[in-house]
Amino acid sequence: MTNLKRIKLGSQGLEVSALGLGCMGMSYAYGPPKPEPDMIQLIHHAVNSGVTHLDTSDVYGPHTNEILIGKALKGVRREKVQVATKFGLRFGEGFGELEIHGEPEYVRASCEASLERLGVDYIDLYYAHRIDPKIPIEITMGELKKLVEEGKIKYIGLSEASAATIRRAHDVHPITAVQLECSLWTRDVEEDVIPTCRELGIGIVPFAPLGSGFFASGPKVMDNLADDDYRKVLPRLQGENFDHNKRIFERVSEMAQKKGCTLAQLALAWVLHQGDDVCPIPGTTKINNLNQNLGALSVKLTDHDMAELESMASFKGARMPEQILAHCYKNADTPPLSSWKPE
Repeated sequence: MTNLKRIKLGSQGLEVSALGLGCMGMSYAYGPPKPEPDMIQLIHHAVNSGVTHLDTSDVYGPHTNEILIGKALKGVRREKVQVATKFGLRFGEGFGELEIHGEPEYVRASCEASLERLGVDYIDLYYAHRIDPKIPIEITMGELKKLVEEGKIKYIGLSEASAATIRRAHDVHPITAVQLECSLWTRDVEEDVIPTCRELGIGIVPFAPLGSGFFASGPKVMDNLADDDYRKVLPRLQGENFDHNKRIFERVSEMAQKKGCTLAQLALAWVLHQGDDVCPIPGTTKINNLNQNLGALSVKLTDHDMAELESMASFKGARMPEQILAHCYKNADTPPLSSWKPE
């Protein structure tokens, strides 16, 4: 196994590779599922290259991505990898209707089902995929704390949580990581979520650090997409927004050429330069792309480079469709514990 830089994620002892691997697209959201043998080979290549932080969720498939990870793990020493998965989110047809669940019994049943699909005795990092607005976060966290005490999960994470929710959750049991969208074209989490994480010693796990492939493929990302590819509904890849964002892509591409790297490496390097408490999880289904992503770890950016990139990155359009954004961190508060009455 290659020795890749490692970082401490959070302040509870979790250590991961400086770059993770988002596994969603292997089974879900970005067109049809990819051939299983190829994806297992990719995961093994990632681990052998030093990428030990593997990210999945029970909603990816649903379930099939966890099953894939479980098959891949049979060829890997368990203690060499850190497996992150999630619970609590269900999609309806076409990513439209969402169901979010944070009930204690749902948390426990989801965890036990994920353990079985993954074929592991414990989950390294277990996230609430979205925050249930019907239930105080303390109730959900109480069950997660029990699962830690039972050894079924090692560390607790939240995804798309508001700063206030993070604080309340952290009071019940230390949160190790918060997963959020952060990239050159998504920076609003810098206002209060990231500062809150840093104040509390919580690690930051950016998903979609390459803009759902936009920084890797540019305008070509929209060519020949399958009907069920999630990117077909991303506002930033539609109409006037797309035309505007293509022009920014060209400007940032020029900077990548000057730096002697690809645009994908430049965009990923920008995320990596946010701090040693940050572990992005770019997804890919190709070994060549994985190798290119690893090259971002060698790209050095000065303060001037960072400022120049940020000044260019005036992208247009919402980061997700409205019906999904309605359940993300800006709206991810829960009722006060004092008002909750179990049914």
